[in-house]
Amino acid sequence: MRRQTFDLDALRAFALGVELGSFARAAGRLARSTSAVSAQLKKLQRQAGAPLLRKAGRGTALTEAGETLLAYARRLLELNDEAAAALRGVALEGWVRLGLPEDFGESLLPAALGRFGRAHPKVRIEARIGRNADLRARMAAGQLDLALVWDDGPVPPHAERLGELPLCWIGTAGAPPPVPAAQEPLPLIAFEPPCLMRSLATAALDRAGRPWRLAFTSPSLAGLWAATAAGLGVTVRTRAGLPSGLRPLDHGEQGLPALPALGLLLVRGEATPPPAVAQLAALLREPLRAQLDAAGADAPRTRARAA
Repeated sequence: MRRQTFDLDALRAFALGVELGSFARAAGRLARSTSAVSAQLKKLQRQAGAPLLRKAGRGTALTEAGETLLAYARRLLELNDEAAAALRGVALEGWVRLGLPEDFGESLLPAALGRFGRAHPKVRIEARIGRNADLRARMAAGQLDLALVWDDGPVPPHAERLGELPLCWIGTAGAPPPVPAAQEPLPLIAFEPPCLMRSLATAALDRAGRPWRLAFTSPSLAGLWAATAAGLGVTVRTRAGLPSGLRPLDHGEQGLPALPALGLLLVRGEATPPPAVAQLAALLREPLRAQLDAAGADAPRTRARAA
């Protein structure tokens, strides 16, 4: 029996289209025409010997064969990209001090840093998870080489804007949100100040004439998630790193006001960083942009600024 060898470019288009929820958007990301991506999908379907997609309302959904192939495609592409990175940087050495917001710690660190460590075992990474103000201050003081920060003020030097994520009200998934009648204060769960998202939430409530009260404050994101899951109130974050048991509340649900989108910056310590820093930045860029595209497709056009 002749063995089938799948086309990696076609697998990449397939996996990216599913991740972004649109093969047209995948074509734009891959710098290809929509017709070229469509041809790749047809080729992949011939190689698979079974339909990969089916109609679902106005869009498409994966068939059982498509779900099986997607799982393998992600593994094959990860190994391919890891091998390519390893060959490009066989002698890569050094030390990278990386800063990330808590929102991305669990969702980004294990996979991205695991891949980077396997490809570049001689590079030492010191990762710091922290609040936005702390990360920006450490970046300005030269204590970090690379940091992911929210755009909450003047754009720092050597910053690359990756995109935007919509802010949303978040409540527990297991029960109706604890939103009282309009004349009663809204129980709000928030970080201790200073906090950009807390300021944006309270400003939106004040503009809407909606009374509010602080029901719970915490210095950590884990504390916010726990209090929200317990039904003590609602909080404001993006969908990044949202744990199970919580859900974004629909726009206008229970009369909650609309919120803006918040920009995300990847900041380097130098205009031309050392090779290890540049490689790690490149590795982080793709999953971050995919997450931004997937979560921010319906983002409001308003750009958030510090209150």
